[in-house]
Amino acid sequence: MKLGIILNGVTGRMGTNQHLVRSILAIRDQGGIRIAPGETIQVDPILTGRNGHKLRELATKYGVERYSTDLDAALADPHNQVFFDASSTLHRAGFIERAVKAGKAIYCEKPTAVETGEAIRLARLCREAGVKNGVVQDKLWLTGIRKLKLLIDQGFFGRILSVRGEFGYWVFTGHDADQPIQRPSWNYRKEDGGGIIIDMLCHWRYLIDHTFGPIKSVSCLGAVHIPERIDEAGKPYACTADDSCYATFELENGIVCQFNSSWDVRVRRDDLFTMNVDGTHGSAVVGLRQCRVQSLGTTPKPIWNPDIPQPIDFYEGWQEVPDACAYDNAFKIQWELFLRHVALDEPFPYDLMEGAKGVQLAEAGLQSWAERRWIDLGTLD
Repeated sequence: MKLGIILNGVTGRMGTNQHLVRSILAIRDQGGIRIAPGETIQVDPILTGRNGHKLRELATKYGVERYSTDLDAALADPHNQVFFDASSTLHRAGFIERAVKAGKAIYCEKPTAVETGEAIRLARLCREAGVKNGVVQDKLWLTGIRKLKLLIDQGFFGRILSVRGEFGYWVFTGHDADQPIQRPSWNYRKEDGGGIIIDMLCHWRYLIDHTFGPIKSVSCLGAVHIPERIDEAGKPYACTADDSCYATFELENGIVCQFNSSWDVRVRRDDLFTMNVDGTHGSAVVGLRQCRVQSLGTTPKPIWNPDIPQPIDFYEGWQEVPDACAYDNAFKIQWELFLRHVALDEPFPYDLMEGAKGVQLAEAGLQSWAERRWIDLGTLD
């Protein structure tokens, strides 16, 4: 079984590295997705976009036979059964609408839109057209998160009390020639769909919902800490979108989650993203790949005395959770699940309505910041 897959807008860093190279081409190079003895799902990608030169370079570099600037022709080809979009958020709705009209299965990056109403409309559009659809929620399959989920399922924590998440790193502004820009300038322009709240709260919605429980309400403070950066043409521009976000989430089960997200922080922790999970019977510190735990029985008893050196090495009392199996790339794992959903009709709960929940949380975060108050989340149809 061979599936033609339209990969739209994958010339950017994330689209190329995670979706093209480490997912679709990795599936191709491993001989497809094994579904039964002697039977596989094979992938046949076609790269689409506006810049023919970039597409040709990418296709040549990675041995992709098909590429085109004519998206309508790719959509009209019945061989192409799946449409994937990794373009900018502001263009996503138009691409999805065209692909739905062509009867393609839809898979796309988050956020699916910048407004909840639009995200719901796209989800309903797919549902009413009867096309299979999904949104990228890669962090659910990160090695560290999988280890954490196993501990939760086994009851290691007892009753979970709180979660603290720290995400971010220092993104160079481009003002110094020896420290060039790292992220596209549109990320820092609100009018172009930028901002860390719309970017990261979509991630935190599905990560928290699926790992700890549904989010009930949010209190959020955003900030534009760096007012000016340098664009791709080497010219300064005013930053109009938030580059940092400080959010607290109250879950329906009473757990409190605090997540800081920033492109203006320097890292002195194990990874670019870490979570501290504390429960009545144990705690964990979770990164992208590692997970360290401390049980109630091994918890030290500290004594507050600022007049002497700290006698306890708090780092020593933690045990690393070992690798129980081989862990694949998180994006690739979800790609394989979605392609099995398309080909075999296997369950895939991560649809565009789930993606709309992420947009809902981001929009509520922006509202909380603007109105300086807690915002309750309602249910989505």
